[in-house]
Amino acid sequence: FFFFQAEDGIRDAQESRGLGDVYKRQSLLNKILKTKSKNLILISQRTAFFSHLSKFATVDPNSLSEKNPGKCQNFVSGQWKDTKKFVDIVDPLNGEKFLKVTDTQENEIQEYIDNLRKVPKTGLHNPLKNPERYTMLGEMMSRVATVTADPEVFEFFTKLIQRVMPKSYPQARGEFQVTHKFFWNVCQDQPRFMLRSFNVAGDHPGQQSTGYRFPYGPVAIITPFNFPIEISALQLVGCLLAGNRPVIKSDSKVSIVLEQFIRLLHYCGLPKEDLDFINCEGPVMEKILLEGKPRQTLFTGSSKIAERLANLLNGKICIEDAGFDWKILGPDVSEFEYVCWQSDQDAYACAGQKCSAQSIVFAHENWVKKGFFDKIGELAGRRKLDDLTCAPVLTWNNDKIKAHIDAVLKVPGAKLLYGGKPLTGHKIPSCYGAYEATGVFVPLESMLNPQYTDLVFTELFGPFQILTEYKENQIDQVLDACERMTHHLTAGVVSNDMQFLHKVLGRTINGVTYSGIRARTTGAPQNHWFGPAGDPRGAGIGTAEGMLKVWTCHREVIQLSLIHI
Repeated sequence: FFFFQAEDGIRDAQESRGLGDVYKRQSLLNKILKTKSKNLILISQRTAFFSHLSKFATVDPNSLSEKNPGKCQNFVSGQWKDTKKFVDIVDPLNGEKFLKVTDTQENEIQEYIDNLRKVPKTGLHNPLKNPERYTMLGEMMSRVATVTADPEVFEFFTKLIQRVMPKSYPQARGEFQVTHKFFWNVCQDQPRFMLRSFNVAGDHPGQQSTGYRFPYGPVAIITPFNFPIEISALQLVGCLLAGNRPVIKSDSKVSIVLEQFIRLLHYCGLPKEDLDFINCEGPVMEKILLEGKPRQTLFTGSSKIAERLANLLNGKICIEDAGFDWKILGPDVSEFEYVCWQSDQDAYACAGQKCSAQSIVFAHENWVKKGFFDKIGELAGRRKLDDLTCAPVLTWNNDKIKAHIDAVLKVPGAKLLYGGKPLTGHKIPSCYGAYEATGVFVPLESMLNPQYTDLVFTELFGPFQILTEYKENQIDQVLDACERMTHHLTAGVVSNDMQFLHKVLGRTINGVTYSGIRARTTGAPQNHWFGPAGDPRGAGIGTAEGMLKVWTCHREVIQLSLIHI
């Protein structure tokens, strides 16, 4: 049995299955697009190809360097603006200062605060006010979907992602592919379909109740570095379609991607008054939030900052923060090669810098006897910096990574299975991490010892995972370990044993749980909900449910009319 390690471009053989099948279909689609078509619409779209990029793009990802740095601006009150100070962003692969990003200071934020205060609580539109905007934005999103289908535009964003957040080409392309598909999902009449109201009959003629989804009005969006386009674009678009007016901030290391996307939105017809975009340090953004008083804030990032903002904003926040994500391999061993490949992919794609990355594997003794740990080590050893299947770690430097690995190795019974060394022969600046894909075995009994639980269940946002073994009679101890974890984003239950699946799924709560013999922990496509569970502040993304939860609130209007029958 052979397959592609398609997401990271590591190919084992020409035959494929699983994710490789997706690329077979994509290859077929590409052949169709290259074939001359009599369809006039297709012809008109193809003749428009390669004419969009120059209309909005202001940087070239292929030429960014210290000699030719790119410039990232703010956008406020309908205008692109500079600030007095700029911050230099270094290339994660060679340390060159290749981007200059606006660095907004506290004496430059009043305009953002005033704009938040001006937005009515009823938003820019709602089911009863300016409903024509649902149609306008739906048509605008059709243009966005069409423009992002342009191969030149597609390649532009893929390369730009790679420059600021180095990841393998298939990973970067996959991120933009998901984003592009989302645009198709929310275009045309979909905004009003997804945000539809409902009616309930009353007790007598003239009475009925209508449930509406109303926007919050003034809102804020804060997004992280690891998915420069997907998280920012999906949350921003959902926010706008619901009728809110946001101020949005991305991590300055990658914000050039969001800046270029906003320029694309304007090119496709988004009214320039509908959003503000800012680059600044955290304390400056915090001051905007405290003085501008947005009625909802979406934060994706570290748990520490999430908790701080939740307190400062009096709970008016939705959070998608840390994810110490687990995978349980059940007693039934099958699809061995695929399961091993998927586990390597879940743990180490994007150098482990996914909130859904596999942080720990509980392997049934049957999998261990089959050679699961050895196979994972073999697959991890194939990763290399040349094709970015190993990549810079942007929030943990090597000293911090080593300190955590060393601490875990002091847990009784712990041992290094593979990796554990810094990468060599590169120019990655020391402010970032550069480490081999690493796996450490920790006995189940040791991690359940309260003295070590917090350490073992600490998320290292990089290429690192914990592996452990459990016996046939220890599944309850495994579930006890899952119960002790503090964040519940993604999980995988790898089994086709229905009784086993039912037990594990019934005693765990992770918001995105993949089950079955091909279960994974990563993915976050546009066709299902993605978000944590077990926290009333938990955010969602990617679907109508995510949009409704984060960007709308429920309003009930009860009609009481006098009707004579």
